Amino acid sequence: MRPSARYATLYGYPDLAASLGCDPAALLHRVGLDPDDLDASDTWIPAVVVTRLLELSAADSGREDFGLLLAQRRRLSTVGPLSVVLREEPDLRCVLELLIRYEHSYNEAARLRLTEGDGVARLTVALELGEPAPVRQAAELGVAAVLGIIRLMRDPRWQPLAVCFEHRAPLDLGSHRRLLGPRLRFEHDFTGLVFATRELDAPNVLAHPDDPLLRTYARGLLSSLPQPPGSALVDRVGLIVEALLPMRRCSMSRVARGLGVSKRTLHRQLDARHDSFAAIVDRTRAGLAERHLAGDRFSLTEISELLGFAAPSAFSRWFRRAFGMSPTAWRAACRAGTGAVPPETADAAGTEGPDGAGEGWS
Repeated sequence: MRPSARYATLYGYPDLAASLGCDPAALLHRVGLDPDDLDASDTWIPAVVVTRLLELSAADSGREDFGLLLAQRRRLSTVGPLSVVLREEPDLRCVLELLIRYEHSYNEAARLRLTEGDGVARLTVALELGEPAPVRQAAELGVAAVLGIIRLMRDPRWQPLAVCFEHRAPLDLGSHRRLLGPRLRFEHDFTGLVFATRELDAPNVLAHPDDPLLRTYARGLLSSLPQPPGSALVDRVGLIVEALLPMRRCSMSRVARGLGVSKRTLHRQLDARHDSFAAIVDRTRAGLAERHLAGDRFSLTEISELLGFAAPSAFSRWFRRAFGMSPTAWRAACRAGTGAVPPETADAAGTEGPDGAGEGWS
Protein backbone atom coordinates (compact mmCIF):
# COMPACT_ATOMS: atom_id res chain seq x y z
CA MET A 1 0.00 0.00 0.00
CA ARG A 2 1.43 3.40 -0.99
CA PRO A 3 2.02 5.76 1.94
CA SER A 4 -0.19 8.83 1.83
CA ALA A 5 -0.07 12.43 3.00
CA ARG A 6 -2.80 14.92 3.82
CA TYR A 7 -3.73 17.39 1.09
CA ALA A 8 -2.87 20.05 3.70
CA THR A 9 0.78 19.33 2.88
CA LEU A 10 0.20 21.47 -0.22
CA TYR A 11 -1.27 24.39 1.71
CA GLY A 12 -0.47 27.60 -0.17
CA TYR A 13 0.65 25.75 -3.30
CA PRO A 14 -1.60 27.42 -5.92
CA ASP A 15 -0.70 30.95 -4.83
CA LEU A 16 3.02 30.19 -4.67
CA ALA A 17 3.10 28.46 -8.06
CA ALA A 18 1.15 31.29 -9.68
CA SER A 19 3.40 33.93 -8.10
CA LEU A 20 6.41 32.23 -9.70
CA GLY A 21 4.88 32.23 -13.18
CA CYS A 22 3.57 28.65 -13.19
CA ASP A 23 0.12 27.31 -14.02
CA PRO A 24 -0.75 25.46 -10.78
CA ALA A 25 -3.83 23.75 -12.24
CA ALA A 26 -1.83 22.36 -15.17
CA LEU A 27 0.92 21.09 -12.88
CA LEU A 28 -1.61 19.46 -10.55
CA HIS A 29 -3.26 17.74 -13.51
CA ARG A 30 0.13 16.46 -14.70
CA VAL A 31 0.50 14.42 -11.50
CA GLY A 32 -3.13 13.32 -11.48
CA LEU A 33 -4.49 15.73 -8.86
CA ASP A 34 -7.68 17.78 -9.11
CA PRO A 35 -7.13 21.45 -8.17
CA ASP A 36 -10.65 21.57 -6.71
CA ASP A 37 -9.64 19.00 -4.09
CA LEU A 38 -7.03 21.28 -2.49
CA ASP A 39 -9.70 22.77 -0.25
CA ALA A 40 -10.31 19.32 1.26
CA SER A 41 -7.23 19.51 3.51
CA ASP A 42 -8.07 16.29 5.37
CA THR A 43 -8.19 14.23 2.18
CA TRP A 44 -5.26 11.84 1.71
CA ILE A 45 -3.22 11.47 -1.49
CA PRO A 46 -0.16 9.33 -2.32
CA ALA A 47 2.92 10.97 -0.80
CA VAL A 48 4.97 10.21 -3.92
CA VAL A 49 2.57 12.36 -5.96
CA VAL A 50 3.36 15.30 -3.68
CA THR A 51 7.11 14.82 -4.14
CA ARG A 52 6.73 14.67 -7.93
CA LEU A 53 4.54 17.78 -7.97
CA LEU A 54 7.16 19.71 -6.01
CA GLU A 55 9.94 18.66 -8.37
CA LEU A 56 7.88 19.55 -11.45
CA SER A 57 7.04 22.92 -9.93
CA ALA A 58 10.67 23.66 -9.08
CA ALA A 59 11.70 22.83 -12.65
CA ASP A 60 8.83 24.76 -14.23
CA SER A 61 9.49 27.87 -12.13
CA GLY A 62 13.26 27.60 -12.31
CA ARG A 63 13.37 27.90 -8.52
CA GLU A 64 15.53 25.42 -6.62
CA ASP A 65 14.08 26.87 -3.43
CA PHE A 66 10.45 25.95 -4.26
CA GLY A 67 10.07 23.56 -1.33
CA LEU A 68 11.45 26.15 1.09
CA LEU A 69 9.11 28.84 -0.20
CA LEU A 70 6.13 26.53 0.19
CA ALA A 71 7.17 25.76 3.79
CA GLN A 72 6.95 29.48 4.59
CA ARG A 73 3.23 29.39 3.75
CA ARG A 74 2.44 26.52 6.05
CA ARG A 75 0.55 26.85 9.30
CA LEU A 76 0.73 24.72 12.42
CA SER A 77 -2.73 23.43 11.48
CA THR A 78 -1.13 21.69 8.48
CA VAL A 79 -0.47 18.69 10.75
CA GLY A 80 -4.21 18.47 11.47
CA PRO A 81 -5.80 17.89 14.90
CA LEU A 82 -2.36 17.16 16.32
CA SER A 83 -1.65 20.90 16.13
CA VAL A 84 -4.08 21.56 18.99
CA VAL A 85 -2.20 19.14 21.22
CA LEU A 86 1.23 20.50 20.26
CA ARG A 87 0.26 24.00 21.37
CA GLU A 88 -0.18 22.88 24.98
CA GLU A 89 2.89 20.64 25.32
CA PRO A 90 5.17 22.07 28.05
CA ASP A 91 8.52 21.91 26.28
CA LEU A 92 10.25 21.24 22.98
CA ARG A 93 11.01 17.61 23.83
CA CYS A 94 7.33 16.84 24.29
CA VAL A 95 6.47 18.66 21.06
CA LEU A 96 9.01 16.69 19.01
CA GLU A 97 8.12 13.37 20.62
CA LEU A 98 4.48 13.86 19.63
CA LEU A 99 5.42 14.91 16.10
CA ILE A 100 7.44 11.72 15.81
CA ARG A 101 4.95 9.40 17.48
CA TYR A 102 2.00 10.66 15.45
CA GLU A 103 3.75 11.31 12.14
CA HIS A 104 1.39 8.79 10.54
CA SER A 105 -1.51 11.18 11.31
CA TYR A 106 -0.24 13.80 8.86
CA ASN A 107 2.21 12.02 6.52
CA GLU A 108 2.58 8.26 6.35
CA ALA A 109 5.84 8.54 4.41
CA ALA A 110 7.53 10.82 6.97
CA ARG A 111 10.22 9.40 9.21
CA LEU A 112 11.34 11.78 11.96
CA ARG A 113 13.87 10.50 14.49
CA LEU A 114 15.38 12.20 17.53
CA THR A 115 18.72 11.00 18.94
CA GLU A 116 20.91 12.49 21.66
CA GLY A 117 24.56 12.18 22.64
CA ASP A 118 27.42 14.28 24.01
CA GLY A 119 25.16 17.25 24.62
CA VAL A 120 23.91 17.33 21.04
CA ALA A 121 20.48 16.38 19.68
CA ARG A 122 19.92 15.28 16.10
CA LEU A 123 16.49 15.36 14.49
CA THR A 124 16.57 13.48 11.18
CA VAL A 125 13.89 13.98 8.52
CA ALA A 126 13.45 11.29 5.88
CA LEU A 127 10.82 10.01 3.45
CA GLU A 128 10.02 6.37 2.71
CA LEU A 129 7.85 6.32 -0.40
CA GLY A 130 8.20 2.70 -1.42
CA GLU A 131 9.00 3.66 -5.02
CA PRO A 132 11.69 5.72 -6.74
CA ALA A 133 11.10 9.45 -6.87
CA PRO A 134 13.18 12.62 -6.52
CA VAL A 135 12.84 13.94 -2.97
CA ARG A 136 14.99 17.08 -2.85
CA GLN A 137 12.11 19.55 -2.73
CA ALA A 138 10.08 17.42 -0.33
CA ALA A 139 13.09 17.02 1.95
CA GLU A 140 13.66 20.77 2.07
CA LEU A 141 9.95 21.35 2.65
CA GLY A 142 10.00 18.87 5.54
CA VAL A 143 13.09 20.33 7.23
CA ALA A 144 11.86 23.90 6.85
CA ALA A 145 8.41 22.92 8.17
CA VAL A 146 9.86 21.29 11.30
CA LEU A 147 12.17 24.26 11.83
CA GLY A 148 9.14 26.54 11.52
CA ILE A 149 7.28 24.58 14.22
CA ILE A 150 10.27 24.78 16.56
CA ARG A 151 10.60 28.53 16.00
CA LEU A 152 6.87 28.94 16.65
CA MET A 153 7.21 27.10 19.96
CA ARG A 154 10.50 28.74 20.94
CA ASP A 155 11.43 32.01 19.21
CA PRO A 156 11.14 33.21 15.58
CA ARG A 157 14.89 33.96 15.67
CA TRP A 158 15.89 30.52 16.96
CA GLN A 159 18.80 28.92 15.09
CA PRO A 160 19.97 25.30 15.26
CA LEU A 161 23.64 24.39 15.34
CA ALA A 162 23.28 23.07 11.80
CA VAL A 163 20.70 22.47 9.08
CA CYS A 164 21.79 19.40 7.09
CA PHE A 165 20.84 17.93 3.72
CA GLU A 166 22.05 14.81 1.97
CA HIS A 167 21.70 16.40 -1.47
CA ARG A 168 23.99 18.89 -3.13
CA ALA A 169 23.85 22.63 -2.52
CA PRO A 170 21.77 24.77 -4.93
CA LEU A 171 23.51 27.23 -7.20
CA ASP A 172 21.97 30.13 -5.29
CA LEU A 173 21.96 29.85 -1.48
CA GLY A 174 20.15 33.14 -0.90
CA SER A 175 16.78 31.71 0.13
CA HIS A 176 18.33 28.90 2.12
CA ARG A 177 20.40 31.31 4.21
CA ARG A 178 17.50 33.71 4.65
CA LEU A 179 14.96 31.07 5.67
CA LEU A 180 17.10 28.41 7.34
CA GLY A 181 20.01 30.43 8.70
CA PRO A 182 23.74 30.49 7.99
CA ARG A 183 24.71 27.07 9.37
CA LEU A 184 23.96 24.97 6.31
CA ARG A 185 25.51 21.59 5.52
CA PHE A 186 25.03 19.92 2.14
CA GLU A 187 26.08 16.42 0.98
CA HIS A 188 25.83 15.48 4.64
CA ASP A 189 25.23 11.96 5.92
CA PHE A 190 21.66 12.79 6.99
CA THR A 191 18.92 15.35 6.42
CA GLY A 192 17.67 17.24 9.44
CA LEU A 193 18.58 19.57 12.30
CA VAL A 194 21.32 19.57 14.91
CA PHE A 195 20.99 21.52 18.15
CA ALA A 196 22.08 21.47 21.78
CA THR A 197 20.31 18.84 23.90
CA ARG A 198 19.46 21.47 26.52
CA GLU A 199 17.14 23.06 23.96
CA LEU A 200 14.80 20.10 24.36
CA ASP A 201 13.91 21.27 27.86
CA ALA A 202 13.13 24.83 26.74
CA PRO A 203 9.52 25.83 27.48
CA ASN A 204 6.90 26.02 24.74
CA VAL A 205 5.94 29.69 24.56
CA LEU A 206 2.49 28.82 23.18
CA ALA A 207 1.53 26.68 26.18
CA HIS A 208 -0.54 27.97 29.11
CA PRO A 209 1.28 26.69 32.23
CA ASP A 210 -1.14 28.68 34.43
CA ASP A 211 -4.02 26.51 33.17
CA PRO A 212 -2.82 22.87 33.18
CA LEU A 213 -6.32 21.61 32.36
CA LEU A 214 -5.84 22.91 28.82
CA ARG A 215 -3.15 20.30 28.23
CA THR A 216 -5.41 17.61 29.68
CA TYR A 217 -8.19 18.59 27.28
CA ALA A 218 -5.76 18.86 24.36
CA ARG A 219 -4.26 15.44 25.11
CA GLY A 220 -7.76 14.04 25.05
CA LEU A 221 -7.81 14.76 21.31
CA LEU A 222 -5.11 12.13 20.78
CA SER A 223 -7.75 9.44 21.25
CA SER A 224 -9.43 10.70 18.07
CA LEU A 225 -6.27 10.11 16.03
CA PRO A 226 -5.18 6.75 14.60
CA GLN A 227 -2.94 5.15 17.18
CA PRO A 228 0.77 4.79 16.34
CA PRO A 229 1.35 1.58 14.36
CA GLY A 230 4.58 0.67 16.14
CA SER A 231 5.68 0.64 19.76
CA ALA A 232 8.43 2.14 21.87
CA LEU A 233 10.24 -1.22 21.90
CA VAL A 234 10.11 -1.63 18.11
CA ASP A 235 11.35 1.93 17.65
CA ARG A 236 14.27 1.34 20.03
CA VAL A 237 15.20 -1.89 18.25
CA GLY A 238 15.12 -0.05 14.91
CA LEU A 239 17.44 2.68 16.18
CA ILE A 240 19.98 0.14 17.48
CA VAL A 241 19.77 -1.84 14.24
CA GLU A 242 20.46 1.32 12.24
CA ALA A 243 23.53 2.03 14.36
CA LEU A 244 24.90 -1.53 14.10
CA LEU A 245 24.33 -2.17 10.39
CA PRO A 246 27.36 -0.20 9.08
CA MET A 247 29.59 -2.07 11.55
CA ARG A 248 28.20 -5.42 10.36
CA ARG A 249 27.48 -6.29 13.96
CA CYS A 250 23.73 -6.35 13.67
CA SER A 251 22.66 -9.50 15.47
CA MET A 252 19.68 -10.11 17.69
CA SER A 253 22.01 -10.92 20.59
CA ARG A 254 23.80 -7.56 20.31
CA VAL A 255 20.54 -5.64 20.07
CA ALA A 256 19.16 -7.49 23.08
CA ARG A 257 22.29 -6.58 25.08
CA GLY A 258 21.82 -2.96 24.03
CA LEU A 259 18.32 -3.09 25.47
CA GLY A 260 19.47 -4.82 28.65
CA VAL A 261 17.45 -7.99 28.05
CA SER A 262 18.17 -11.54 26.90
CA LYS A 263 17.77 -12.65 23.31
CA ARG A 264 14.92 -14.94 24.38
CA THR A 265 13.13 -12.05 26.11
CA LEU A 266 13.49 -9.78 23.10
CA HIS A 267 12.13 -12.51 20.81
CA ARG A 268 9.14 -13.01 23.11
CA GLN A 269 8.44 -9.25 23.37
CA LEU A 270 8.57 -8.77 19.60
CA ASP A 271 6.43 -11.85 19.02
CA ALA A 272 3.81 -10.42 21.39
CA ARG A 273 3.70 -7.37 19.12
CA HIS A 274 3.34 -9.57 16.02
CA ASP A 275 6.77 -8.47 14.83
CA SER A 276 10.19 -10.04 14.45
CA PHE A 277 13.83 -9.02 14.52
CA ALA A 278 14.32 -10.02 10.87
CA ALA A 279 11.34 -7.89 9.81
CA ILE A 280 12.69 -4.86 11.68
CA VAL A 281 16.11 -5.28 10.04
CA ASP A 282 14.45 -5.48 6.62
CA ARG A 283 12.33 -2.38 7.26
CA THR A 284 15.34 -0.45 8.53
CA ARG A 285 17.42 -1.44 5.53
CA ALA A 286 14.61 -0.53 3.16
CA GLY A 287 14.27 2.94 4.61
CA LEU A 288 18.01 3.56 4.53
CA ALA A 289 18.31 2.20 0.99
CA GLU A 290 15.58 4.55 -0.26
CA ARG A 291 17.21 7.53 1.40
CA HIS A 292 20.73 6.83 0.17
CA LEU A 293 19.73 5.90 -3.38
CA ALA A 294 17.74 9.11 -3.77
CA GLY A 295 20.92 11.10 -3.16
CA ASP A 296 24.34 11.18 -4.73
CA ARG A 297 26.61 11.17 -1.71
CA PHE A 298 27.23 7.42 -1.55
CA SER A 299 28.15 4.98 -4.29
CA LEU A 300 26.24 1.72 -4.53
CA THR A 301 29.17 -0.13 -2.98
CA GLU A 302 29.18 2.28 -0.04
CA ILE A 303 25.42 1.89 0.40
CA SER A 304 25.87 -1.86 0.48
CA GLU A 305 28.38 -1.44 3.31
CA LEU A 306 26.21 1.04 5.20
CA LEU A 307 23.37 -1.48 5.13
CA GLY A 308 25.61 -4.19 6.55
CA PHE A 309 25.87 -6.51 3.55
CA ALA A 310 28.97 -8.63 3.13
CA ALA A 311 29.13 -7.99 -0.63
CA PRO A 312 27.41 -5.77 -3.23
CA SER A 313 25.87 -8.83 -4.86
CA ALA A 314 24.09 -9.70 -1.59
CA PHE A 315 22.71 -6.16 -1.40
CA SER A 316 21.56 -6.39 -5.03
CA ARG A 317 19.70 -9.67 -4.47
CA TRP A 318 18.02 -8.36 -1.31
CA PHE A 319 17.04 -5.09 -3.01
CA ARG A 320 15.48 -6.89 -5.98
CA ARG A 321 13.39 -9.03 -3.64
CA ALA A 322 12.31 -6.00 -1.60
CA PHE A 323 11.65 -3.49 -4.39
CA GLY A 324 11.30 -5.43 -7.62
CA MET A 325 14.18 -3.74 -9.46
CA SER A 326 17.91 -3.29 -9.20
CA PRO A 327 19.51 -0.52 -7.09
CA THR A 328 20.97 0.92 -10.30
CA ALA A 329 17.54 1.19 -11.92
CA TRP A 330 16.06 2.73 -8.76
CA ARG A 331 18.73 5.42 -8.57
CA ALA A 332 18.40 6.16 -12.29
CA ALA A 333 14.64 6.60 -11.88
CA CYS A 334 15.19 9.06 -9.04
CA ARG A 335 17.71 11.01 -11.10
CA ALA A 336 15.35 11.08 -14.08
CA GLY A 337 12.97 13.07 -11.91
CA THR A 338 9.87 11.06 -12.75
CA GLY A 339 10.08 7.90 -10.71
CA ALA A 340 9.72 5.85 -13.89
CA VAL A 341 12.54 3.50 -14.77
CA PRO A 342 14.29 4.73 -17.94
CA PRO A 343 14.09 1.97 -20.60
CA GLU A 344 17.80 2.14 -21.30
CA THR A 345 18.52 1.55 -17.60
CA ALA A 346 16.21 -1.42 -17.40
CA ASP A 347 17.72 -2.89 -20.53
CA ALA A 348 21.22 -2.34 -19.20
CA ALA A 349 20.73 -4.26 -15.98
CA GLY A 350 23.90 -6.22 -15.40
CA THR A 351 26.17 -3.63 -17.01
CA GLU A 352 28.21 -1.01 -15.28
CA GLY A 353 26.06 1.80 -13.82
CA PRO A 354 26.74 5.46 -13.08
CA ASP A 355 28.57 4.63 -9.87
CA GLY A 356 31.05 2.30 -11.51
CA ALA A 357 29.29 -0.77 -10.15
CA GLY A 358 29.72 -3.91 -12.19
CA GLU A 359 27.31 -6.63 -13.10
CA GLY A 360 26.80 -7.59 -9.48
CA TRP A 361 24.41 -4.65 -9.19
CA SER A 362 21.83 -6.08 -11.51
